[in-house]
Amino acid sequence: MNTVRLRVACLVVMTPVALGAAEKDQVVQTAKVAPPTELKKSIVSELSDDAVQVADMLGNVWATFWFRKAIPSDAAPEQVKNGLTYKEVAPTTLIGVVQFHRAWSDFRKQEIAPGVYTLRLAVQPMDGDHQGTAPNNDFCLLVPANIDDGSGKLEVKALHELSAQASGSTHPAVMLLFPNDKPEETPQLVAKPGKLLALGVKRPVAAKGMMTHLGFSFVIVGHAQE
Repeated sequence: MNTVRLRVACLVVMTPVALGAAEKDQVVQTAKVAPPTELKKSIVSELSDDAVQVADMLGNVWATFWFRKAIPSDAAPEQVKNGLTYKEVAPTTLIGVVQFHRAWSDFRKQEIAPGVYTLRLAVQPMDGDHQGTAPNNDFCLLVPANIDDGSGKLEVKALHELSAQASGSTHPAVMLLFPNDKPEETPQLVAKPGKLLALGVKRPVAAKGMMTHLGFSFVIVGHAQE
């Protein structure tokens, strides 16, 4: 794997969040970081180099996120006026990229190897196999960077199959999303019910020529309750 090139590190916020004895404190910071070279050029061109990093209290970065400069949406003017939700972004849309600098465990307790993964929006099926398995049915699915060709949208089944290669199982690698109706201007770490820790960010959205924003809340620590 190629090493991510750190250009000009610029710390914006560092906020400790206590989750109790079972979890170590985490901090969030932002820095100018070039997107990983493992990505297709078509994906790199979509990304901001204002990276969001999650580290432990000793300063060891274990996850780095790059988000799209502007997330596309077909939201109507009235929807923009009322405030966007995940539903106004098409499933399989590329949201950003994450690099795990050490192994990570997803919401289903699947171990995800260190590496670079694209994050694409997904909606959990409302069927008997998934009923009650998560507090929300919005997720990002992880796809290994070397097999994501940067397509604007994918077939849902194709996305599931690609993401399963990240988990090494028959199930996609999943990052649960919580609603974030009032996102802060700077990235935040927020404790959620069930000993979950979420990364909250505010991202630009291009909705039929109108610029607006959407709050995201990615669960980065914690698992589904058994």
